[in-house]
Amino acid sequence: MARPRGVQFSAVKLFADATLLPNLLAGTRLNVGFLLALAVVFAAWLFMRRSLAGFQMRVAGLAPAAANYAGISARRTVWLGMLIGGATAGIAGVNEAAGPIGQLLPSMSPGYGFAAIIVAFVGRLHPLGILLASLLMSLLYLGGEAAQMGLALPSAVTGLFQGTLLFFLLAADVFINFRLRLIRHAPVLASARTVAPGSAT
Repeated sequence: MARPRGVQFSAVKLFADATLLPNLLAGTRLNVGFLLALAVVFAAWLFMRRSLAGFQMRVAGLAPAAANYAGISARRTVWLGMLIGGATAGIAGVNEAAGPIGQLLPSMSPGYGFAAIIVAFVGRLHPLGILLASLLMSLLYLGGEAAQMGLALPSAVTGLFQGTLLFFLLAADVFINFRLRLIRHAPVLASARTVAPGSAT
């Protein structure tokens, strides 16, 4: 990669204005990529709820034994899910590079892939829930950046917020799906003894 003038790290030159995504609101970083993200969410909902391949993926994920009995290939559904996920991740990367950043940087993604796992789990694997969870996660990123600048906190504070959110969500699922109950065993009498069948007492 070529180094622009005055830049001391590996990067490419700034993109031309014709290659950048147009902003929706002047003075902000909100661009057309937001509308594209909404379109992807709607397309994902249509795919999962209105297509045969989406139905097969849901069956294979919820009941692998039933999917195998019905003749649904688990390997094909996994590969299809990975290809779709990689394509959407590529679209998100293009929106990030051609949007607020305007160039390619080695550190363009500060752990977005790991945050996506939390977003999918918080959103309960539903497209609308994932959309709302992504807005929550973006607020955590912005709040972490504000805490770094205003309170001089380390950069790991954003990851701490994400880990705390995931920890409490998993703990809530444990208490929802499982019930803790104390079982009291009857005391064993010390004088009890085992008598063999047919033996005299």
